[in-house]
Amino acid sequence: MSTPNPNPDTGEVDVVDPSFTACPQEVYKRLLQECPMAKTLGTDSPVLSRYEDIRWALRHPEIFSSEMDIHLGLGTERPMIPQQIDPPRQTRYRKILDQRFSRRRVVEIEPRIRAHANELIDSFIEQGECEFDQAFAIPLPCQAFLELMGLSVEDLDLFLELKNGIIRPPVPHTDLEAAQEYRTRTGRRIYEYFEKLIDERGAHPREDIMTHLVTTEIDGRRLEREEILDICFLFLLGGLDTVTATLGCNLAYLASHPEQRERLVRHPELLDDAVEELLRWETPVMMLPRVVKQDVSLGGEEFKAGTLVTLLVGAANVDETEFEGADHVDFDRGRNRHLAFGGGPHRCLGSHLARMELRVAMQEWHRRIPVYSIKEGETPRYSPGIREVQYLPLVWPTGEGAGS
Repeated sequence: MSTPNPNPDTGEVDVVDPSFTACPQEVYKRLLQECPMAKTLGTDSPVLSRYEDIRWALRHPEIFSSEMDIHLGLGTERPMIPQQIDPPRQTRYRKILDQRFSRRRVVEIEPRIRAHANELIDSFIEQGECEFDQAFAIPLPCQAFLELMGLSVEDLDLFLELKNGIIRPPVPHTDLEAAQEYRTRTGRRIYEYFEKLIDERGAHPREDIMTHLVTTEIDGRRLEREEILDICFLFLLGGLDTVTATLGCNLAYLASHPEQRERLVRHPELLDDAVEELLRWETPVMMLPRVVKQDVSLGGEEFKAGTLVTLLVGAANVDETEFEGADHVDFDRGRNRHLAFGGGPHRCLGSHLARMELRVAMQEWHRRIPVYSIKEGETPRYSPGIREVQYLPLVWPTGEGAGS
């Protein structure tokens, strides 16, 4: 870009600029220091970046609401449940969904995730290199999620095509009309797939989340068909994307910072804290949209009802007012109130599952491949919005002493 991001004259920030997506922390720092209430490029839409402001907004959905027409731009016919509806209606859905993503249920599937991680590593470890996204970051969490949902692993390629068709449609990112048309077509395909699956589970129930959705009750009644479809639409997008994106960001960081990688290998007891710290630093889900439901004053600014606002949670996670030494990755940080999973009533439903998958994946990778780096002459490639490292070529030594 020829103009700095954010623009010092207009206070506008380009949230889809590829250089921002690849390395957003410096842009976050400038936003926090120079214009914590910025605007998105080419719009009047405010961008909040301070930790205190964003945390308050997340905790007050009656003011900063998830119920907005923006859902129509994602190929959906109705809001996704429970993400795009607010309490008290949202709370009733969370009650029947939280139990399916509890710590206890996550622990039950951990051995299978660990075994699958090693099966994947077995398939490429002797080659001394892999493209991490395709070889590991995509298949590991995807299979875990599909098993939990009761979806066919054989349909993984289809699910990935559908998910990417909504989140990253294969059109120029500046062609908004083409992107909308592609998302609308993809959305219809998603509904059609789950329509058939609802009928199948109604006739042949199993021990999975799909059967739970078909048979469970809310307020003394079964979920309606459209409600199940709106839950499944959200699950498909969230379950197949965010852990993949986080794994890629974590390994890209560690591959570029050998001193941190070596410390993690020597001190595996740091892993849980490292997972949290890398979630804070990388924050793959960089931003969350909200609409203001009533006039409000926040951070010294006035917001009118109807205003579409972007909560830049990635910036909040490097705010020095909350995190001492925020511009350094510190595996000894301890207390870490990052917002990578959001906050308030809409805090990520799958956070327990995500943490387990990240911990297991990083444990097994570093046990088997303790020394690795980005392939010489190559550059990782990040996607906008949700920062998936779509191209991450890694290399490592093979043979005696390279790892067990």
